[in-house]
Amino acid sequence: MKLPLALPRRQPGFREASLFRPRSVLLLADPALAESGVIARNLAAGGFQGRLQVIGMAAEGLEPVAGLEALAEPPDLAVICLAPAEQPAAMAGLAARGCFAAIFPVAAPELAVLSARTGVQAIGAHSFGLCLPAIGLNASLSHLPPRPGRLALLCQSAAMARAIIDWAEGEELGFSHILGIGTNHGLGFALALDWLARDAAAGAVLLDLRRIKNRRMFISAARATARTRPVVAIRPGGRQADASGIGDAVMEAALRRAGVLRVNGLEDLLAAAETLARLRPAQRRGHDSLAGDRIAILADGQGPAQLAVDAVLQGGARLATWDAATEATLGLALPPAKDGQPWGNPLVLPPGHNHRLGEAAALLAALPGVDAVVALHAPGMQGPDDRLAAAGLAAAAQASRGAPVLVGWLGQATAGAGRRRLAEAGLAVFATPEAAVRGALHLAVDHRNRAAAAELPPRDLVEVVPDRARARALIEALRAEGRRHFTEAEALELVAAYGLPVVPGVVAPGVDAAVTAAMRLGFPVVLKILSPDLPRKTEVGGVALGLNNVASLRAAAGAMLARIRQDRPAARIDGFLVQRQAGTQGPRGHELRLRLGDDPMFGPWIGYGRGGTASDFEPDVAFDLPPLNRTLALAMIRRTRGARLLEGFRDHAAVDVTQVADAAVRLSQLAIDFPEVEGLILNPLLADAGGVLVLDASGTLRPPGIVSQLAVPPYPGELAELWTSRKGRRLLVRPIRPEDAAAHAEAFRHLSPEDIRWRFFSQLRELPAAQIARMTQIDYDREMAFVAVEEGADGTPRTVGVARLICEPGSGPRGAQGEFAVVTLPDWKGEGLGRHLMERLIDWGRAQGLERVVGQVLADNRPMLGFVRALGFSLRRSPEDDEVMEAQLELAPPA
Repeated sequence: MKLPLALPRRQPGFREASLFRPRSVLLLADPALAESGVIARNLAAGGFQGRLQVIGMAAEGLEPVAGLEALAEPPDLAVICLAPAEQPAAMAGLAARGCFAAIFPVAAPELAVLSARTGVQAIGAHSFGLCLPAIGLNASLSHLPPRPGRLALLCQSAAMARAIIDWAEGEELGFSHILGIGTNHGLGFALALDWLARDAAAGAVLLDLRRIKNRRMFISAARATARTRPVVAIRPGGRQADASGIGDAVMEAALRRAGVLRVNGLEDLLAAAETLARLRPAQRRGHDSLAGDRIAILADGQGPAQLAVDAVLQGGARLATWDAATEATLGLALPPAKDGQPWGNPLVLPPGHNHRLGEAAALLAALPGVDAVVALHAPGMQGPDDRLAAAGLAAAAQASRGAPVLVGWLGQATAGAGRRRLAEAGLAVFATPEAAVRGALHLAVDHRNRAAAAELPPRDLVEVVPDRARARALIEALRAEGRRHFTEAEALELVAAYGLPVVPGVVAPGVDAAVTAAMRLGFPVVLKILSPDLPRKTEVGGVALGLNNVASLRAAAGAMLARIRQDRPAARIDGFLVQRQAGTQGPRGHELRLRLGDDPMFGPWIGYGRGGTASDFEPDVAFDLPPLNRTLALAMIRRTRGARLLEGFRDHAAVDVTQVADAAVRLSQLAIDFPEVEGLILNPLLADAGGVLVLDASGTLRPPGIVSQLAVPPYPGELAELWTSRKGRRLLVRPIRPEDAAAHAEAFRHLSPEDIRWRFFSQLRELPAAQIARMTQIDYDREMAFVAVEEGADGTPRTVGVARLICEPGSGPRGAQGEFAVVTLPDWKGEGLGRHLMERLIDWGRAQGLERVVGQVLADNRPMLGFVRALGFSLRRSPEDDEVMEAQLELAPPA
């Protein structure tokens, strides 16, 4: 099976290390270009210990070379500052000399073509350049030398890069990597994120995004990076590109899915960088800690404290609370409150006690019900107190093993120096209460996003068994007629093929047929015009509700036809759709809307919100990307403010929210199965305690020959197969999915201690939840895990074996390798299960174009050594560890 994503080919000679850890750099320069001089000066001043050479101009500190043919050896990296007319020869010359990594800080209109022709992989055009401060490399257009540190910055705008570097210098923050993606016509974000995911030197990652070339590769790489470090993204120009705001909302949904924090402006980005570069979320236990948003406010003045409280509540977070025993403890440790009341939240120290801010912050940070402490200081009457307060806060923040402490050091004339001292001490420090709270909110959102990306869903699965043949016939009928828009009846039939309940209805070619249909359905009925030219029927009077008898039906049909013929005389009328009136008994249901749409950057999306005729003006809408499971769909619904109304409100019924979520899952599956469907709207979707009912639907096909790739790879269910063991036992062997988390943990508990040591190279008592999430929520573009599933006596699926193959980043057709692992439960040994799982895995790797499969086996694991030999693997002892054997299997191309 070929993946829908074409994994990137390894270009001859190109190595990621040449870009991110070069040992030699060549500048190809045109002295008439301003970029040449800036980069030459920065290269010379950076302190790079490797070889620096230049062709085309004289530059102090760089070794001059007459031409490419005069190079003694190929450089790892070339920086090309040449006019477009000179670039083809330069790229061809670099390839001939064996240099396959380049950066273009200048215009390069044919960059993609030149890279494809020569094999030289390049960053650009209009790249800001590359900074690797730890090795002294500054091949950039920066106005300042970035200091070494833990921040990584990937940006498209050179101006943004300089602004962030300038800010970071003032905040005493340094960088591990700075890379200017530029126009993103060459190597892009995915390659850089893949490198950062594996580079321990990188801490928090900042992204300046405007253009994504390959949505699938970007989301895959972003998710891999966000598993191990905070990633924050900004999108300049998003509203200018799409005034509706849907594009921005879809991007936020895509980034959330990858575990990335999306922020809305430069101020937010800098606040997030200040926080995430210096702090880590509190490790709290219990359901109430999942949101990470319980904030304690500490201040030495009432006004700043109240501003912070307002910011917390306006930001949707919670003020931390504590019990009476904690109040008493605080009362013993701290001076009496000004009003004599117990210490609550906010905690405002009385005048003259701001030197105790650090002590109070340490006490609050240790409370289990506090996720973050915001400590605020305003200039006091006694100058020396400021220094004492700063020293106390620095000590508290550095010593805290509980909640992180964020400092608001207010003012400018006298407070600026204090903020600098606190920043030098490694604290996250801000100039206003609102900014400090914003930092705490960023911590909370980053915690939630990354936790959601690793959430372990329950076993229950929405089993979607669609009538694909029925859906395909509908689509082919539209194509045969040269139409792209579904009629309402066709759209309802399409979603019904995916198990969505639709209101009973009959298509009637004329008024008499409509009367017959109404009498068969039973009054009251709804009458709707059927026309491919009238997608918004209500705007032309094409819907009549609550028709209780034949007379009212005939009158409504006549008036409807007359108005449409007058207002839209060119519209084609195909007849009427007669439907039974829904929701006439019991409490009122909720009118909701589900939408399937398409975003130019991130592809198909699912939207949920309130329904009805005014739904286009309803701002309370949540978005996510297909594929959805029930957990993701429920989370999408709960992100709307209106989700609380679904519990029942006045005369509206309480809703079975699970049924609404399942409807979204079914719509998601339709998007996966039929990528030629451009959009679908279910509005209204009537929801109550009994379930959901689609009352109206509309949809559109893409132009012929056009499909859209999902940003997140769908579950490859077509790889599931039944298998019979040597002893006649039947199993289902299929790709792993997130809902296997519980079964995976249970299978681990049934492994013998020896099997655990052999599989994990250590003795583990239990698999951590984060590791289970990593093993069950896989990226099917990067790895495959086949699980063998046995149905238990109670009908519960039981995992009895698993084989996994993880591709190296950048591996692709006939390139690089994947690393395997395999284990079966003790009572399945000797049945041939392990061999079958490995053969499935090897076939999958071969189909993806991998060149080899490798793995590590403990030298004392004799059964596994014999097993892999029998599969054709070669073995050698690891040069790094005598107790480990390295197994390797060369894969022939698929026949």
